[in-house]
Amino acid sequence: MSKPLVFEKPLGMRDTLPALYETKKRVRVKMEALIQSWGYQFIETPTLEYYDTVGVASAIPEKHLFKLLDQAGNPLVLRPDMTSPIARVAGSSLKNVAYPLRLAYDSNLFQAQQHDGGRPAEYEQIGIELIGDGTRSADAEVIALMIAVLKEAGLTDFKVAVGHVQFMNSLFLDVIGKAERAEVLRKFLNEKNYVGYRENVRQLDLSSIDERHLMSLLQLRGERDVIASARELTSKQAALTALDELETLASTLEAYGVASDVTFDLTLVRHMNYYTGIVFEAYAEGLGMPLSGGGRYDELLEKFNRPAQATGFGIRLDYLLDALGEVETEVPITCLLFTRERQTEAIQKAQQLRTEGKQVVLQNIAGVADLDALTARFEDVIQCIGRNGGKGEV
Repeated sequence: MSKPLVFEKPLGMRDTLPALYETKKRVRVKMEALIQSWGYQFIETPTLEYYDTVGVASAIPEKHLFKLLDQAGNPLVLRPDMTSPIARVAGSSLKNVAYPLRLAYDSNLFQAQQHDGGRPAEYEQIGIELIGDGTRSADAEVIALMIAVLKEAGLTDFKVAVGHVQFMNSLFLDVIGKAERAEVLRKFLNEKNYVGYRENVRQLDLSSIDERHLMSLLQLRGERDVIASARELTSKQAALTALDELETLASTLEAYGVASDVTFDLTLVRHMNYYTGIVFEAYAEGLGMPLSGGGRYDELLEKFNRPAQATGFGIRLDYLLDALGEVETEVPITCLLFTRERQTEAIQKAQQLRTEGKQVVLQNIAGVADLDALTARFEDVIQCIGRNGGKGEV
């Protein structure tokens, strides 16, 4: 491997320059304020976690983990998601706090990319976890809050697709029987490769009725009436219970006033394998991947010795900015130039402007090599220049 050039960054890593930083901050502040208004409390977790706890529980594929060793030889990971670290906190630092817990976060996550992946290996995610509530009211709250946060950020043209893990699992188990074959079909659905799904179904040794049922699954995407259509494909109690839960959820989302923002997609598969019930993803016009998503994970907390039902969502801030079409803008900064004999006056002027809420650079003119290049960077330039033209050093 050749030595990297001094200006190169590790694969998938990016610099955030001032204009983008300010844009992200403006959107982030609005989102966090709304999340807090719903009673969620923000926490922070370490960037590094133990591989044998959070790394394993995260369900991120091994090849996407950043792994390293501490001084004692214990394997560590850069946190690949936030659900598992928060589950760890719920079972440790917050173990004496009664359920339900409403926790929120704004954190950078790390997932290693392949050389031809082209995706960021570090990205910022804002999200919430509602731990200790297994009702459909909790599912509806999380989805309604995610929709409200996206709208608060300024997004208007988007839809949230909602599905249920247990309906699909029950249907596949009933028709196919073998978990390995079902996993192949789930992989096609996760990749939105419906052509591959159809071809694989045709290759299975199935009756015409079973094949028709698996093909019909692809039609279960749309308005609330797809839930009723889904009942025609199975009589298994687990699947019917899942559909009942979706019906209850739909009614509650109507009460929140967000039913028009939601569609139902019973082919929806999320890449995390710890989801156990209702799952959802948000899609925006012109964006080729979901910008946010989440779902119910009722078994993850058992791994941290505090069993609880839970649900939550995460929003990719970089994808959200792409969907918003946010223009990176510089915050107006005033440059106050001064010479040695007027330094005290310049300091007082800068302090006054800062108390008025302005951002001010206080610059000794003797320290500037190219005055024209410097002043071109600022919206406003104020000069406190002495009679000698500023050649004296302070």
